[in-house]
Formats: sequence, C-alpha cells, structure tokens
Amino acid sequence: MRERSNAPAAVLVDLDGTLVDSEPVWWEAQNEVMSSWGSSWTTPDHTYCLGGPLERVSGYMADRIGAPARAEEVGRQLLSAVEMRMRSQPPRWQPGAVNFLRACRRSEIPTGLVTAAWRILVDASLERIRADVGGAPFDVVVTGDSVTAGKPHPEPYEAAAHAIGVSPQDCLAVEDSPIGVQSALTAGCVVVAVPQGARIDDANALVVDTLENRQPQELWLDARRHRRL
Repeated sequence: MRERSNAPAAVLVDLDGTLVDSEPVWWEAQNEVMSSWGSSWTTPDHTYCLGGPLERVSGYMADRIGAPARAEEVGRQLLSAVEMRMRSQPPRWQPGAVNFLRACRRSEIPTGLVTAAWRILVDASLERIRADVGGAPFDVVVTGDSVTAGKPHPEPYEAAAHAIGVSPQDCLAVEDSPIGVQSALTAGCVVVAVPQGARIDDANALVVDTLENRQPQELWLDARRHRRL
C-alpha cells in the first residue's frame, strides 16, 4: 500500500489545455460562432473563458453579441463546431502528458479526468487517449454536464475524488487555467498548474512549465512542500 507521504491517493487531471492542445480548436470554433452572429472574438475573450464550463462560455459569448437570451442557442452552435473539429482532427498531446498518464498506471495510482467539456466532446477524445496510453486511462470521468455546478465550483473535483473513494485532500490535481486551479484548490486538492494560455497567480498551486519527464509522486511531493511554504 502506498504511503500518503510518498504518493497521492489519486491523480485528477483536466483535459483541454492540460492533456491535449485543444485550445486552438476552441478558438476556431468560437470565432466561427461569433462570426455567424456578426461579431468578433478576441484573445482576451478567449483567455477569460479558458477552463470554464459551456454554460459560462456560451453565456459570455451571448452577452458579447448583445443577445443574452440566446445563450442556449449559442451553446448548441459552439458544441457542434467543437465536436466536428475534434472528430475530424483530434488535438495534439501536450508534452509529457501520455507518459505522465502511463506513469500513474505503472504506479497503480487511480486517475480521474475532470473536465468542463461536455461528454459528447470528451468521447471524441477518449478513443484516441485509450489507444495512445494503452488501455483505459481513467478510473473516473467527470464532465461539465455531469455536475450541477461546474468549474470554478469545487463540485467536479469533489465528485471525482468521491467516485474513486478517496478524500480530495489526498488527491493531486493537474490543471492549466485559473478557473480549474480555483476549482481544485477549493475542493481541497494539492494542485499543480501547467499554464498554457493564462497566467496562474494563486500561490497555493505549484506552477511548472511542462509535464515532460515528471512523475506523479515527484509532483505530489513538490506541490505539498510548495503549499507549506
């Protein structure tokens, strides 16, 4: 049995931006949807929405086009545009992500995918993830449409930890966005941030440049030491 001081009880990982470089897909889809409404999409808009659930993103987009009552319609358009791109051209892995998941499996550390994306989009990526990692990569999958309150609320990380049968405080969470980091920290997880498109300023999260050549046990110990400083 693993000692809690040496390894996490579970590793909970975000998908978009953390494991796969899907932000360009979202950028293209958001631009397409906004253009169809005669509006535009900027880098600050994209950065603001990073890591957020579909409802938050579509609500923001609807406000930007001056039609807040049409948020649900905008959300359906965005979901369709992203799914089409995900299935036709799956996003690339982030550096080190595949080997990091394999290391969790070798170490027999349970893993959970905790994403703001809806299940239909996650399913578009899971088949490739299984093939590249070699078998089922996650013990639990929590999606944006499987929880009542999405990120930055702690519910997604709490739900993943409880489904695995462990406390969030004993879990290592890996995120790339401020919204995701807030969700994991509020749930009580030990958090490592691998920023891709937005600055992570929360001092309670250990910020690293990449997952390349990183082991889950190493990140767990480093992040716990960082949190105590």
